[in-house]
Amino acid sequence: MSTPYNFAHDAFAGDLRREHGEIEPGAETGVTVAVAGRIMFMRAQGKLAFATMRDSTGTIQLFALSALAENFESFTKLHLGDWVGVSGEVVKTKLGELSVKVHSWQLLAPARRNFGDKWAGISDHDLRYRHREADLWANPDSREALARRSAVIRSLRERLWARGFIEVETPILNAIPSGAAARPFVTHHNVFDIDLSLRIAPELWLKRLVVGGFERIFEIGRVFRNEGISPRHNPEFTMIELYVAYWDVYDMMRLTEEMCAEAALDVAGTTTLTYQGRPMSLTTPWPRRTMAELASEAVGEDVSVHSPRERLVELLKDRGVDAHEAWGCGRLLAELFEATCEDSLWDPIFVTEFPLEVSPLARQHRDDDLLTERFEVYAAGRELANGFSELNDPDDQRKRFEEQARLRAAGEDETMEIDEDYIAALEWGLPPTAGLGVGVDRLAMLIADAPNIREIIAFPTLKPLSDS
Repeated sequence: MSTPYNFAHDAFAGDLRREHGEIEPGAETGVTVAVAGRIMFMRAQGKLAFATMRDSTGTIQLFALSALAENFESFTKLHLGDWVGVSGEVVKTKLGELSVKVHSWQLLAPARRNFGDKWAGISDHDLRYRHREADLWANPDSREALARRSAVIRSLRERLWARGFIEVETPILNAIPSGAAARPFVTHHNVFDIDLSLRIAPELWLKRLVVGGFERIFEIGRVFRNEGISPRHNPEFTMIELYVAYWDVYDMMRLTEEMCAEAALDVAGTTTLTYQGRPMSLTTPWPRRTMAELASEAVGEDVSVHSPRERLVELLKDRGVDAHEAWGCGRLLAELFEATCEDSLWDPIFVTEFPLEVSPLARQHRDDDLLTERFEVYAAGRELANGFSELNDPDDQRKRFEEQARLRAAGEDETMEIDEDYIAALEWGLPPTAGLGVGVDRLAMLIADAPNIREIIAFPTLKPLSDS
């Protein structure tokens, strides 16, 4: 069956409702429009037919009379999901339903697959995520979640532009996976005959641009980590990373809370949200607590990076965590915090003073050599952001990388490699700098009230269907 190559539509359902929604029942506007979308419902009653058509902005009723509509009988035989283009007058029926009275119409594309009875929605989660194109039409909430995600990204970008930031792009294919402790995806470059990794973070590239003279920069882009899938994890996800010369961790905390609160205000109209039925406030300022304080409260005794290693190992063992023999007190404290605190942190909170041992790119704390000037933001029991005063001493950075190599040799697989090019960049001089990374998907989850990261990623990673 031949279908047209285009259709010149000049109106959207949402606009028609805003412009003509208040007219009286039975009224005719005299305004002729051309609309296009999918048939979501069809009901024929003798010489009358009523259809619901949905476009990207909403729904509008199509009202067809056998005496007026071209090819009336064919119109009544349209299937749910068929794409149509319709021309006709904007009217309101006697029952008060805003409609387009069909004069002429075209079948733009037939739907050969059924999306369910009257498109009431798709409840099969595997079908929803595997065929998102069907889910987006059948479930308005799915479209709204993705629209909110887009609005979050727009807010972040425009607010940073307004603050004088420059947006940049850095390589996705990396000779050395760097910028975070994670297992990379590896691919092969045929011309050079070398293995390359998909980036796990753009951090080191961005700091090299600060060395090059960019004082305020950011990047919004995909990163890739070869790890598990869960309601809060997808192997490829979107991050925003930004860096500001001459700032420290305290300056960056202020920007972090402002940026996230502004995104909520721009997208949801408020910083007082409801997430999964529970109130959540992004209103600033957010509380600031050290990792040691939170872990101490959770275990009922004072613990810190200065605690005896044996006691930290014992506390972890009591909670079902086996300590690796290569872990020092800093890693043990971080593991204890993760085991006892993370899930209970609901409203956004800055967890500060991370141990040096688990922060190979962060600058030492000015008051304690075993800590760093690093924070993570937690909300709804999950990490949302990570930031710190950047380590800018090339000699110290080399020692940190070498310690990562020692841990790798001891059996730790999620460690960083020595990046000689980055160390060379630091030798050119990195001014005092603060950096930040925010998980865009997780921020969008909060603002869109999405329970699963798959809801705000258009095409999440899925296990392949069995061939059997």
